[in-house]
Amino acid sequence: MSLLVDIWPAVQLTLTLAFVTTVILLVIGSPMAWWLARSKSRWTVVVNALVALPLVLPPTVLGFYMLILLGTNGPGGWLAGLWGGRTLAFTFPGLVIGSVFYSLPFVVQPLRNTFVALGSGPLEAAYSLGFSFPKAFLLVILPLARPGYLTAAVLGFAHTVGEFGVVMMIGGNIPGRTKVLSIAIFDYVEQLRWTEAHIIAFGMLVFAFVVLALTMSADRKVSRIQP
Repeated sequence: MSLLVDIWPAVQLTLTLAFVTTVILLVIGSPMAWWLARSKSRWTVVVNALVALPLVLPPTVLGFYMLILLGTNGPGGWLAGLWGGRTLAFTFPGLVIGSVFYSLPFVVQPLRNTFVALGSGPLEAAYSLGFSFPKAFLLVILPLARPGYLTAAVLGFAHTVGEFGVVMMIGGNIPGRTKVLSIAIFDYVEQLRWTEAHIIAFGMLVFAFVVLALTMSADRKVSRIQP
């Protein structure tokens, strides 16, 4: 019980960060994924590479450059100055910005794959009925793409929950402000408190297994979509 009390602020912060990040990613990732799936522009290769970059870039490298951008002398310092702050580094908004960049491919790529699988047929059918694009997207594309959105949401949420390198670089270890579960495990290991570290790690292991099961189930539904 005492462990739960100790880590509850980290649990709340982690879940809040994952939820906010996932919502933002679904909003900005939908038009991005749609453009990547439908556009014939040569720039799609460049944008695809930029979106996928966090998959291969070491988290500490991304975190380092995010720290510079969010710091006092970067754009983050200017933005923070609008409400009297000095920096977005080591703040919750800074964690959200870093998480959005780091989890971007885990939301955009499943949505892009779903839109590609749908093909142009549903949209053309909606146009033939006199639908505008916004109406066709909301009433036709979104219902058909629900499995893809489920996959994107689950992966984006889970990936944010498991972040370590990026949040450590741009958020540090401030209890109640930037200390998330992955950093809490690191703290317990440093203190040689193996039991507490085991309990949290096992909980996250179970969470990861459930996420994979849900994602695979959604992927099976996406694979049945006929172009």
